[in-house]
Amino acid sequence: MRPLSGILLLDKPQGLSSNAALQKVRHLLRAAKGGHTGSLDPLATGLLPLCFGEATKIAGLLLGSRKAYDTEALLGVTTTTDDAEGAPVARRAVPPLDAAAIRAALATLTGRIVQVPPVYSALKQDGEPLYRRARRGEEVVAAPREVEVARFELLAHQGERLRLLVECGSGTYVRSLVRDLGERLGCGAHVTALRRLWVEPFLAPRMYTLDELTRLADDDAALQALLLPLEQGLAGYPQLRVDAAQAGRLRQGQAIDWPGASGRGVALDAAGRAVALVEVEAGRMRALRGFNLAPGLD
Repeated sequence: MRPLSGILLLDKPQGLSSNAALQKVRHLLRAAKGGHTGSLDPLATGLLPLCFGEATKIAGLLLGSRKAYDTEALLGVTTTTDDAEGAPVARRAVPPLDAAAIRAALATLTGRIVQVPPVYSALKQDGEPLYRRARRGEEVVAAPREVEVARFELLAHQGERLRLLVECGSGTYVRSLVRDLGERLGCGAHVTALRRLWVEPFLAPRMYTLDELTRLADDDAALQALLLPLEQGLAGYPQLRVDAAQAGRLRQGQAIDWPGASGRGVALDAAGRAVALVEVEAGRMRALRGFNLAPGLD
């Protein structure tokens, strides 16, 4: 294992947990330190940004980013997990539905809404994931919370199956959206397929499958070439160029004078390398999170 830094955009396969996918890639890269940017359900496929080395310091920022999903739902059946991996709970007749009725229901689940997460989820209660308690047969009540749903749109409707596009903020469960949509349509529903399309700032990502990575296992240079620099994960922040002396002070946790506009940004050195995620206020810049990118390791 080695101190490798960067971001890999994985196309997570179905049936694998996010952590299991991370560990497979980490061992292929021989990266000493790695983390993912928020769990995708085992049923789900698609974009899972994996952070290694110094890039793990921004994993939490990517976790809080806006995301988009393509999902398929089956009407008339609810399950214990709100997706196809759970056991059926109830079956109901699906009423006649046209696109206008479905879109009207979707509209009620768009914007700033209150959502109850699935009980089979990684959310913790008293320090333990809810899904563990649910699997033991304990009564689990997930607390409602506010989430932001920017888009919830109908892409296709065929019989009892819907294909939907979801664009949402951090903490939103697509399974819960589909469950609640089913209730608004009077028949229940659950997710049968889910694919994450993008995570800000990676809006048109070139993703790599585990098969692609495995085929490159004996070509270390080719594997490393797939890593994006940490700076690309901070592309949504204003870029603030600092000189060598200023960079040195920021790395030591010292504030520097900065006459620019207030707000957050990323301080870059003369070579364009990230020095720190910073905040500017009242003419002073201070580091919120510093980066130690040695040459050749990002």
